[in-house]
Amino acid sequence: MTGPELKQLRQDLGDAIGRSLSTADMAKLCGLETSNGADTIRRWEVTGPGGTAAELLRILAMASDRHAILENFNIFDRFNIHEKDRPARREAFREMMRDEVRRRLG
Repeated sequence: MTGPELKQLRQDLGDAIGRSLSTADMAKLCGLETSNGADTIRRWEVTGPGGTAAELLRILAMASDRHAILENFNIFDRFNIHEKDRPARREAFREMMRDEVRRRLG
């Protein structure tokens, strides 16, 4: 994930949950300390996050319709789920991810 992609993700997640997210909010999502977490996010918005933070953000990105559901989470295109049921299941999954973002924000 690059810095510009992180900036876009902040906007996309804010749109998904219905409120704008600050750098401090993004720090909370990553589990960073509030004292210097916002500074870390601002730095990452230039250089991009790495390691576990990048992976966590890729997972939380699925809350937004603008980001694909990752292959290892995509159980909706399996043969045992009728095609007519797949869109509703995808939307339910995205709503679950939005709830997770809201829970992490407190």
